[in-house]
Parts: sequence; structure tokens; C-alpha cells
Amino acid sequence: RLQESRERLSVCSKVCYAVGGAPYQITGCALGFFLQIYLLDVAQLDPFYASIILFVGRAWDAITDPVVGFFITKTSWTRFGRLMPWIIFSTPFAVISYFLIWFVPDISRGQVMWYLTFYCIFQTLVTCFHVPYSALTMFISREQSERDSATAYRMTVEVLGTVLGTAIQGQIVGKVVTPCIESPVFIEKTNSSVAMEELNMTHDTESLTDTRNAYMIAAGVIGGLYILCAVILSVGVRERRESSELQSDKPVSFFRGLKLVMNHGAYIKLIAGFLFTSLAFMLLEGNFALFCTYTLGFRNEFQNVLLAIMLSATLTIPLWQWFLTRFGKKTAVYVGNSSVIPFLILVAVRDCNLIVTYIVAVAAGISVAAAFLLPWSMLPDVIDDFKLQHPDSHGHEAIFFSFYVFFTKFTSGVSLGISTLSLDFAGYQTRGCFQPSEVNFTLKMLVSAVPVGLIVLGLLLFKLYPIDDEKRRKNKKALQDLR
Repeated sequence: RLQESRERLSVCSKVCYAVGGAPYQITGCALGFFLQIYLLDVAQLDPFYASIILFVGRAWDAITDPVVGFFITKTSWTRFGRLMPWIIFSTPFAVISYFLIWFVPDISRGQVMWYLTFYCIFQTLVTCFHVPYSALTMFISREQSERDSATAYRMTVEVLGTVLGTAIQGQIVGKVVTPCIESPVFIEKTNSSVAMEELNMTHDTESLTDTRNAYMIAAGVIGGLYILCAVILSVGVRERRESSELQSDKPVSFFRGLKLVMNHGAYIKLIAGFLFTSLAFMLLEGNFALFCTYTLGFRNEFQNVLLAIMLSATLTIPLWQWFLTRFGKKTAVYVGNSSVIPFLILVAVRDCNLIVTYIVAVAAGISVAAAFLLPWSMLPDVIDDFKLQHPDSHGHEAIFFSFYVFFTKFTSGVSLGISTLSLDFAGYQTRGCFQPSEVNFTLKMLVSAVPVGLIVLGLLLFKLYPIDDEKRRKNKKALQDLR
């Protein structure tokens, strides 16, 4: 009890630790929801090139995670810690590159390379922030209950970060009417006065200058928050070297450690399950703005619908923390991920009005909260289980976290690239006021049928995951004895 008392974290420390998770989520949410529609309708790139940027950027982001994890394991301890210097020094460069992603260069050629270059640079730098921050979970306390509590704080702030990212980006950009171009084929088919009136309106607001300025203002605000959160984390959190070390620890090489990690059954099964459920929500995130704008016809409301999703997720994080404590983490996985399925099916099978859309958004937010909280709450359990099986191996926390992120990011890059390509094949009209029926059907599949299938597959794989509440309690007791 004396040892547990010494390992307890103050509320202030937990809050400062949690604030460090906001930059990744704020920028990630802004990019996830808005980058696709920005590249297509503001930068006016061809959907084929937009799909290349989205795929290569995400794939590069995935590759950098294990690379950064490798270099972290080779980093020596300093008076600031082993992980904190990565967070501090990457921050200013990440903010600059993030701003340049949302800048439209005045060049006729080379726009694709501009966005691809700065997107990859930012993803590298934000990885240098987020991988050590994720591994920091294992260095703030040896007590599982304290880590779980700090993770709950972190997830609350991270989902709040997604709210901020959605609100800042959506509300600033949403205040400006992005001009669209009426399809000549559509006008010829309808020959209506309403269509002609809309065409005249779009010609009157042809310039995209206001929209581009709005995106840059939003990027500046988000960049300022990024720096503020990094400062709070570095000042308010103390990295404890002894928190992850056991009495019998001996250094093990990175590649041997990687082999051990990848042969750990519980880790592979956890990754397999979360890979598909996370992919479902990433597909939903990447295509939801286009879905609201064109398929549902809520061009001036989509940013508010996105905000409803993130607000719902933020408010239900404490509920899921209570639920997993009361009923177990595996039960929370099944209930949390499956609860959104009926609402996604509802979106696909019937035309939704605005009220129904907000109901679906709130339901989706409840599942998003579970998808955010549970992986980061369950990964430390897998690491504890690994330490019991390999007591002579230590310092591999970054490998566990970075390779989990690697697999989810790489597959999300593939899925977003394929989804944007599918929109191109369906006949997506850049800056169009309306889209062909094939595009609307494709968007329905991307935010409904495909995510539902991925969630079901992920939940089936979770049945193989071996660490339940009883196993966790035994591991905790065994780790205490080993220390």
C-alpha cells in the first residue's frame, strides 16, 4: 500500500499528461475531416492526384512510426527524460509544416508535390511527438490503475481535441461560402430557373480567396494550440525512468525486441481486432464531409454535424471508462463498436432529414468514444503480459505503440486512397454544386456498408483476444512480485 501511495499521480499531473494528447487529435481531426474536400474543392486538384497525396501521406506516416520507435529505443536518458526531448524539439517545425499544408501556392505546376511534401514532413514531425507521448504512458507510473486513470484523462482531452479541431476548422471555414460550379449537363437536363439562378450566384462568388484565407486562419489557430499543449506537457509531467523497469532488466537489441513483440500472441490479436474497427471509423471520418455536402445535401450544415459527432464522443468518454471498469474491457469493445451499426444502416437505406442526421451523428460519436479509449487502455495490459513472459527484455514500449499506430495508419492510407480513387471513377465533379448519382451511391457505401462490414470483422477477431479481467489481475500481482 505504501508503494501504491508513492506511485499515485496527482490530478494536476494527469491533466498535464492528458493535454499532451490534444495536438495529435486536433490536427489529425482537421486533416481527416477536411483535407480531402480541401484538396478537391479549394486546391482544385484532380481526384486521382488527391488520392495519391492521401495514400502516400498516410503510408509515409505509418512508416515513420516504427522508424521513430527505433530511434527512441536508441536514445539516451537526459535530465529531461528519454522521450520528452523528442516532443519538445519536433513541435515548432511541425507547426510550420502544418500551416503550409493549408496554403495554396501561386504556381501553375508543382501543386501536387507541394502538398505531398509538406503533408509527409508534417506526418514525420507529428510522429516524433506522438510516438514518444504514447510510450510515456508506461513511464508515468508502475501502477496499472494509475495508468488506466491517466489514460481516461488523456482520452477525454483527446476527444475534446477532436471537438476543437472540428469546431475551429469547421466553424472558421463554414463561415465562408465556398463557390461551386453548376454542371452544364445538369442545367441542360433541368432547364429550370432555380438552376440558372444558382449558376448566376456561383459566378458572382467565383473567387476562392476568402475560402483559402479561412483555411489558413484555422491552421494558425490550431498551430498556436499545438504549441501551448506541448508546453503544458513538458512543464507538468515528470518522466520516471524506474516506472517501466523490473529488477531483472537487461538491455535487448531493437530487432530482437521487435521479433519478440511480433511473436507475442496477445499483441497480434489485439492489433488485428482494432485494425478493422479503427479502419471503419477512419473511412467514416475521411468521407463524411463529402457525404453530408453532396449525398445528404447539407452543404451549409456539415461542419455542425461533424461537431455533433465529436461533442457526443467527448461527453461519453467517462461513461465508457465506468463501463470498462464495471463490465470489463472486452465487453466494452463489443458494445461500443456494435452500437453504431444500426444507425449506419439507417443512413444507407433511407433518405435522412437534418434531425435524423443529427441523431445518427450523436450515435456515431458514442462509438467513436469507445474506439478512442479502448486501444490505449488495453495496450498497457498487453505490455504487462509481455514483461511477465520476457522479464529480461525491456525498453520496448515504443515498439508496441508505434507498430500499432503503423498498422492502423497504413491501412487507413490504403483505404482513403482507394475511396478517393473510387470517387474519381464514379465521376466526381470538382467544385460541383451537385454530383452524379454514381458518386452519391459510392459515398453511401463508403460511410455505411463498408464500415459496418469492417466493424463486424473486427469484433469477430476480438473473440481471440486472451486478456480478460481475471488475467489482468493475475498479471498485476505477478509484476509486483517481480519488481
